[in-house]
Amino acid sequence: MGDKGSPTRRRRAISAKIFVGNLNFQTTKEELTELLSAAGHVVDVYLPADRATGRPRGFAFVEFSSEAEATEAIRMFNEHEMAGRKLNVNAADDRRRADGPRSYGPPPGSLFAPDAFGGGGGRPFKAKGSRRGVRGRKRSLN
Repeated sequence: MGDKGSPTRRRRAISAKIFVGNLNFQTTKEELTELLSAAGHVVDVYLPADRATGRPRGFAFVEFSSEAEATEAIRMFNEHEMAGRKLNVNAADDRRRADGPRSYGPPPGSLFAPDAFGGGGGRPFKAKGSRRGVRGRKRSLN
């Protein structure tokens, strides 16, 4: 199908996306774009926010128009000081996002899956023991 030198194979090995870590929490998308544009054309900047507070998480993913520009940005800006902090810049791991909603239940085929033994799933059976035994074990740990 494709040999080792095919462009699609090379594109998977080195991405045009980089990870920028140790950002100051006040750093804006515009400031980061301005800084990194010295290495090449910045296509997109993603600054994730904490779900609970909405505050920035201190890192970003930046996509360049080519792999060469991303490599140049890593070379130029790794350990570069910005707003009093040394940036950690490296190639971003390519992680596929799962399609659809996340599943928080037990993995399919596990003993606790709802259809494993016709039960409703949930927690495994736990014998009701004496409370005295639980208290004794707690005391022995101290």
